[in-house]
Amino acid sequence: MKVLLIDDEKAMHLIMKKMLAKMPDVEIVGIFQETESAFSYLIQFEVDLVFLDISMPRETGVEFAERIREKGLHTKIVFLTSHKEYALFAFDVEAFDYIVKPVMQDRLHRTVQKAFEEKRSEQLLQSIRKPASEHITLICLGGIDIQSANNTRVKWKSSKSAELLGYLLVHKGRLVSRSKIVEDLFGGMAQKNAETYLNTTVYQLRKVLEAYELKENLHSESNHYAFSLNQVHVDFLSFEVGCKQLSIVDESNIQLAIELEQKYTGHLFGERSFPWAWNEVERLTLMYSAFVHRLCMALLHRGETNTAIRLLLKLMAHNEIDEESFMLLMKAWALQDNKEALVSNYSRFADVLHREIGIKPSLEASDLYTRLLSGLNA
Repeated sequence: MKVLLIDDEKAMHLIMKKMLAKMPDVEIVGIFQETESAFSYLIQFEVDLVFLDISMPRETGVEFAERIREKGLHTKIVFLTSHKEYALFAFDVEAFDYIVKPVMQDRLHRTVQKAFEEKRSEQLLQSIRKPASEHITLICLGGIDIQSANNTRVKWKSSKSAELLGYLLVHKGRLVSRSKIVEDLFGGMAQKNAETYLNTTVYQLRKVLEAYELKENLHSESNHYAFSLNQVHVDFLSFEVGCKQLSIVDESNIQLAIELEQKYTGHLFGERSFPWAWNEVERLTLMYSAFVHRLCMALLHRGETNTAIRLLLKLMAHNEIDEESFMLLMKAWALQDNKEALVSNYSRFADVLHREIGIKPSLEASDLYTRLLSGLNA
């Protein structure tokens, strides 16, 4: 049970720490004398129970609780006060309990036990209603999505919450500092606004992950964040592993290679253009292109020219000046004795190169074209 203490009196901190220390499985994760720092902590970190003094400087405990509820946080709040008349206001903000000072050990114990019982009940309900995390697929090829075993798709709280998940997945479970995340995701924004925006984004992402029983995969530690890859399937990571395993494509594994290519449903994050992801998008795109080239050479050797042409045209739809793909296409058309396709597409390819980057086809490409055309004429 993770507990937060918020009271402007240090003496109260000492009293509560001493009492809570006698209760097993209770961990005090934060102690605050004012509400603003406590609010920032609650936005970032998971807390089960908050002990909150009502008579706080600058912002009362009730006002603080209202702000917490407006943020959508349902953390259990226990009010501590010397004034019984505040009880009605406390329950207006869904207070879990209300303890009048001085706090007695047995009274505090009853409150904590009740919190434990509710937490166990909530966990039981979650285990019954929610899908197991190992049936969850995190989709980053062609977009950003979360797909469960029953094919329900994610409803993002915001575009930034989707971006944050993609960012952490690219870091493959490694911890990333808050300052680095702020720089990459919120660059150009005023520092204070960026920090607030990140807190909100982390909270929104936690709420999304909670629906898929993945909330615990999002770790926060010493101003660092990471997303654990345990018991989840991430499409671009498994594709990368598959490419490395199929460094050579031949008759023995060509069907596996065809199946792997079908899993590449689009470039990393699809149409979402994240500046921090450009290098990773380029790396995976090049990996996919090299893999398709290996697969197409095996297909041409096997005589499956139509499949090879389809895959190569798919590549060139994203990069119409990809000369290596075009050279394989020329070989495929030649194997089909399709002189018309060879001639017309070479002319079009040369025009595109001249128009886009002001060059002619390379000597290697032009020599291949000449040889293939000569063979068809013969």
